[in-house]
Amino acid sequence: MSIKDYLTIIMALGAALIVTLAATPPVRAFARRVGAVDVPKDGRRMHDHPIPRQGGLAIFLGIIVGVVLFADLDRQVQGMLLGSVIIITVGAIDDIVALPAWLKFIVQIAAAGVAVAFGIRIEHIANPIFWSDLTYIAFGSWSIPITMFWIVGITNSINLIDGLDGLACGVSAIAALSILVISIFLGQLNIAIILAAVLGACLGFMPFNFNPAKIFMGDAGALLLGYILSTVSVMGLLKYYAIISFAVPLLALALPIFDTMFAIIRRLMKGQNPMAPDRGHIHHRLIDMGLSQKQSVAILYAISAVMGMAAVLITTSGEEKAMFFMLPFCVAILTGIALIRSHENHVKREPEGENHSENPSKKSGEG
Repeated sequence: MSIKDYLTIIMALGAALIVTLAATPPVRAFARRVGAVDVPKDGRRMHDHPIPRQGGLAIFLGIIVGVVLFADLDRQVQGMLLGSVIIITVGAIDDIVALPAWLKFIVQIAAAGVAVAFGIRIEHIANPIFWSDLTYIAFGSWSIPITMFWIVGITNSINLIDGLDGLACGVSAIAALSILVISIFLGQLNIAIILAAVLGACLGFMPFNFNPAKIFMGDAGALLLGYILSTVSVMGLLKYYAIISFAVPLLALALPIFDTMFAIIRRLMKGQNPMAPDRGHIHHRLIDMGLSQKQSVAILYAISAVMGMAAVLITTSGEEKAMFFMLPFCVAILTGIALIRSHENHVKREPEGENHSENPSKKSGEG
């Protein structure tokens, strides 16, 4: 890339950041006026007082400005923007009047269908079975349902981790930064510009979303970020035949993907609706272990950052160095899981009637 390309990427990031930063206070006031306020009413909510949401509208404005001003609005980008409008609309409505889960799911499928109709498709991936003679796997007509499954899945995964102040926004920013660096390395200027706009919008919103949050991004923001990250990864990385086309998006978005898969399996094993909300997400478990919101978010940021760096290493240095980098991290993760399970078993063994009330100082997060 040339110096001009790098300047364009920086300007897209800066424009999105400034617009989101400036738009968030009026969006916060608007959310209060229309009743888009998150009132803590169950154990899943980490905050103890009503907080306005719909911060996703400010994020959306920042991304739109950054993309429209600096990106090449080709057919795929047009499809991504049109699908984003559908997602942000249903998310904004849901932040005011809670919509049925099935209706939101149908709209997400429709938005994914728009992206596919505009040429955003996972047509092939590198063959992950390294001992096979097959270089890549072509999906043919299966590319449509596979792409829609990926888009809807990632869209919801970002929404599911939106449970603590700044968590979903920060994880999305880290994922966007990781794929942005890789896009620059691969010479994908248009993808890099879009991701720079996403990163800038997240950075512009973060000062209002850190604990204690002044505003939540709501479903509008979480669904939007998930939708854009999922479609951009298809437009860029998943178009390559190399092994990075398979590994990079999974690594960059590993935390929300893992949490979503774990939530679905957990609920099915309990005979529950896999889409029903519960208080078993990773961030809930960290809070239950006695960590504060800021500590829990910092740990999850660190996990996302390590996975993102591993994705960058795979692209720039090869799989061997990335695996060497991730080995001690995987050991730390397994140790952390063992500690969480040990804590849960200890809590179950404690006699009933003891005071297990939650520390009020740990309250105040997104629901």
